[in-house]
Amino acid sequence: MNKRRFLTTTLAGAAVMAFSAAAQAQWKPNKPINLIVPWAAGGSTDQVTRVTAAELEKVLGQKIVVVNQPGAAGSIGSKNAWEAPRDGYTWTAGAAQDLGTYQSLGMLNAGIKDWHLFLNVANIAVVAVNPSTPWQNVGQLIDAMKARADIKVATAGVTSGGHNAMEAISRATGAKYRHVTYDGGNPAVVATVSGETEVTTQLAVEQAEMIRGKRLRPLATVSDRPLEIEGFGVIEPISKTIAGFKAPPNYFGIFIPKGVPAEVIATVEKAWAEHIVNNEALKKYAANRGALFAPAAGEAAQTAAFPAVQANAWLLHAGGKTKVAPDTVGIPKP
Repeated sequence: MNKRRFLTTTLAGAAVMAFSAAAQAQWKPNKPINLIVPWAAGGSTDQVTRVTAAELEKVLGQKIVVVNQPGAAGSIGSKNAWEAPRDGYTWTAGAAQDLGTYQSLGMLNAGIKDWHLFLNVANIAVVAVNPSTPWQNVGQLIDAMKARADIKVATAGVTSGGHNAMEAISRATGAKYRHVTYDGGNPAVVATVSGETEVTTQLAVEQAEMIRGKRLRPLATVSDRPLEIEGFGVIEPISKTIAGFKAPPNYFGIFIPKGVPAEVIATVEKAWAEHIVNNEALKKYAANRGALFAPAAGEAAQTAAFPAVQANAWLLHAGGKTKVAPDTVGIPKP
């Protein structure tokens, strides 16, 4: 079953986990680590971060305290991690494409390269509707959005994977919509299930249970590739309706600001290489929730994540949402 899952470029194991010989000393944390999830509980970031934190605790021998600090499209919690003492005891998590656009949005004076990235999965957005709506396929929904601009689409806010997905559809088709934002992907999905909104374009991992339970009707992946969700089946890509549609993988992970002691990063990179790249708990999570298991760290993580950062930043810029042009903060146009 996993072989049919949404696929992206596989990162070579040795290259993924390479780390500097200059920072090999082992770090043994002597107090709990604070891991800020800058989104609401139950969403895509919260889900995978709690699984990853539990696995890292086994290796580091120290408690990792996950703290939800939602708000401002994830920038509040990220900023709190950025401004914390650089002692290695405050991390954050989320989508790399969000982290990479905060600077051009004027939300945080730090770019993607100012962080150490530890990626665990890649996620894909899905267009889904409340089952009471009339739309049976994504073509019908797009036609309806072209006819009227008041169809409510629930997302986790500006810069979120769901919002980026809907903006990409809008730009590709001319469809209009009413954007309704929530403090996380889970509340956005619940809003669509309850009928508060008609559509959500949040990530598959946030929708999987509701799709399996037939409380949401998935219409398409926001991708050029299909996605299989265990217990449901295959969701076809939107590229079947929108010719030439493509979207780079949306990588998630744990992020540590640069400037922390070198031994902290060396220890976490070693833990990633030895305990995360083949981690069964994370593999099980990915298979069950409709995500791609794709661990990476160091430069390999930066290389993997940057295409989505570029696409996200320039999509937001085209929509007039950025404070500065992305290329002025190191994000060239893709």
